[in-house]
Amino acid sequence: MGDHSNDHAHHHTPESFNLAFGISVGLNLAFTFIEAVYAVMANSMSLLADAGHNLGDVLGLLFAWGASYLVTKAATEKFSYGYKRSSILAALFNSLLLVGTSAIIAYESINKLMYPAYVNEWIVIIVALIGIAINGGTALLFMRGRKDDLNIKGAFLHLAYDALISLAVVIVGIIILYTGWMWLDPIVGLAIVTAILWGTWGLLRDSTDLILDAVPRKINRTQVVEFLENIEGVKTVHDLHIWGLGTKDVALTCHLVIPDRTFSGKDYQDLHRDLAHKFDIRHSTIQVESGNTDLDCGHSCD
Repeated sequence: MGDHSNDHAHHHTPESFNLAFGISVGLNLAFTFIEAVYAVMANSMSLLADAGHNLGDVLGLLFAWGASYLVTKAATEKFSYGYKRSSILAALFNSLLLVGTSAIIAYESINKLMYPAYVNEWIVIIVALIGIAINGGTALLFMRGRKDDLNIKGAFLHLAYDALISLAVVIVGIIILYTGWMWLDPIVGLAIVTAILWGTWGLLRDSTDLILDAVPRKINRTQVVEFLENIEGVKTVHDLHIWGLGTKDVALTCHLVIPDRTFSGKDYQDLHRDLAHKFDIRHSTIQVESGNTDLDCGHSCD
């Protein structure tokens, strides 16, 4: 019986987004202040609500930035896996923040639909155009990492949806400028809420799954079982567990019953390498058992 883990795969360095977070937080914090000031000048509750939304996103970015930094810190005696789980907490926090923000925007939209008020359309249009440039530009800084890291995806979604909201505000401002249709503003606000919730659902679902140690969505558990069962000499696979160490790193532990041959050090090395390359599972611990195939510790992989 043996117990080996792929230590050689435990020391890769996550891609750093410190510069992206620094630029995004700085620009968005400054813009939030400016937007709030001009929203009051324009008598625009929707623009003021968007400023509050941007402030919430700045806080979310700060949280995600902290988690992104903690992911790079080495493991300690107390935190043997390091601080990778902080990225899951950040992703969950960001998704909940988006849901909360959507509720605020919906409330403001319904209130404005019931009680239309005059706004200075030119101020709204110009400030919203600046918002598109800042939010859209900073969102692009996270585009590269959004597919591999749920925490980075959360930051990207925040900024992308902010740009979407600013675009809608510009369009509504132009239409109201030429038609005087004040009711368009709250209608588009409700449409934006729907779009935000639609995009946020996946982030909330995935981060909740990871908190509960579910198999990450990018991993096909059935294919992993089939791969392990097809290893030469393997009779039984049991006690298989696959979970996310963070929003990017995946871990696996399992027992392989191999009664008819010796599993060498090279076999372990090849297995860890194949799990990393085929399934992106880079933290694997494999225990090999020999002898009676009925001794499965009371668990099955099925």
